[in-house]
Amino acid sequence: MTLDKIAQGSAGPVAFATLGGDTALATEVQQRLTEAGLLEPPADGQFGPISLWALGEFMARIGTPAKSQLDKESARALLAPSVKTLFPLVLPPTLAGRLAAAVLAKGWWFCRHPGCVNIVYVEGMNPDGTANEDKPNIFNDLRTVLQVDADGAVQLVGSWQGTTEPGTYYSKIKVLDPNGAARIAFGQYKAWEVGMHPRNGANPHEALVQVGPITVHRDLNQDFERTGDKTFTGLFGVNQHWGFDLPESDIGNASAGCLVGRTKVGHREFMKAVKSDVRYIARPGFRFTTAVLAAADVPDSPA
Repeated sequence: MTLDKIAQGSAGPVAFATLGGDTALATEVQQRLTEAGLLEPPADGQFGPISLWALGEFMARIGTPAKSQLDKESARALLAPSVKTLFPLVLPPTLAGRLAAAVLAKGWWFCRHPGCVNIVYVEGMNPDGTANEDKPNIFNDLRTVLQVDADGAVQLVGSWQGTTEPGTYYSKIKVLDPNGAARIAFGQYKAWEVGMHPRNGANPHEALVQVGPITVHRDLNQDFERTGDKTFTGLFGVNQHWGFDLPESDIGNASAGCLVGRTKVGHREFMKAVKSDVRYIARPGFRFTTAVLAAADVPDSPA
């Protein structure tokens, strides 16, 4: 069965609750919801709670919130070219607009639903949006949370000093892996859930914990650079946690490759922001997507 056949009236209707029983159709619907800016790729055809949420939000936006089945009307709406503008995206001349533009320029995902957040880290960027020299062992990277407003304009929910890189301690003094310290590869990954860091040990606190694969560079030559380093993909415990209020000038033992916000207060603000996401509220096991950019990839203007 296909959306086109349902739209023509030669198949269907299909109850939303049973879409997962037809993998091909479910995948097609998911792809259209991704085009609408509601559902993160890739489409898997399973059509679980988040897919059902996204479809419900789509139906509400086209004025049929009570609809519970995929019929001719809803299939035609999903197939319409206007699906791409149903949830608009406006890039203002601000840091938020610049970051969103950088994410989109990479061909990465950006959620356009006003109740959802987008997590973006920028390596070598100051809180005011200017680039820095990105010297090693310093909290000189930027952690941000972005969200669109009711009109589709991208807003900065919050930004905090942080690091996307391991410091000297875990790069040279206490190297945890024979291949070298982990440094996350620039990219976008759907790989984190709300949990506790560390899972065992002192000072446990709420964080985003890695539950899906990411790619890292291993700094075997201890030069604090990715160039020439071997890459590995998997689960490495690269969590998003706080940096224990350590000074800006010394990462200390706060990061062995994790995505770290320097201060405890700032990290609590970060967690409050991500937990306000309606997808997390609907399903606490929701897996968050995070983008990691270089400052050089962020344009001076979103235009």
